[in-house]
Amino acid sequence: MFQSAESRYNAWVREHYRFLLRAAWALTGSRATAEDVVQDCFASAWKNREQLREASLARAWLFQIMRRSAWRYLAPGLVSLDDVTLPEAAAPDAALDERLDVVRALARLAPIHREVLVLYYFDDMPTAQMAEALEVAPGTVLSRLSRAREALKVALDPPAQDPLQSSTKVAPLSRLRKVP
Repeated sequence: MFQSAESRYNAWVREHYRFLLRAAWALTGSRATAEDVVQDCFASAWKNREQLREASLARAWLFQIMRRSAWRYLAPGLVSLDDVTLPEAAAPDAALDERLDVVRALARLAPIHREVLVLYYFDDMPTAQMAEALEVAPGTVLSRLSRAREALKVALDPPAQDPLQSSTKVAPLSRLRKVP
């Protein structure tokens, strides 16, 4: 049975939208900007869909397009999550606070570190596919991932306190675990 171009496009959007929105949000720090970036990404990708070499690489290819679109939006100045008002929870939720801490810490990282962490932990993308999406060698992905983890540890560490006041410290990366 033949599918219309519109139905193929809609299926493509359904399959990849959440992944691209999460990644764009992590890169830009703004949901509104992320939605604009993803829409631009899909418009550009659909227009140039014949350039996709292999269907199995669609997610990596779309990420490349989304990434370029995000940088165009951010060129005038980087958006920071510190400038964004986050909704208040009705009741204190330690798990939510930890997730917001991670999101804020990601916003403070260099974009190349943020990208690899989002792709690896949030989107569970294999290293080879990450290399394709980022247009770098797999060894570079592993190197960036290692540096990104260290940068995230620093970003998650609370400000220096008086050593006499606190002698216990929780490992900050315990908040961010790859799902098996």
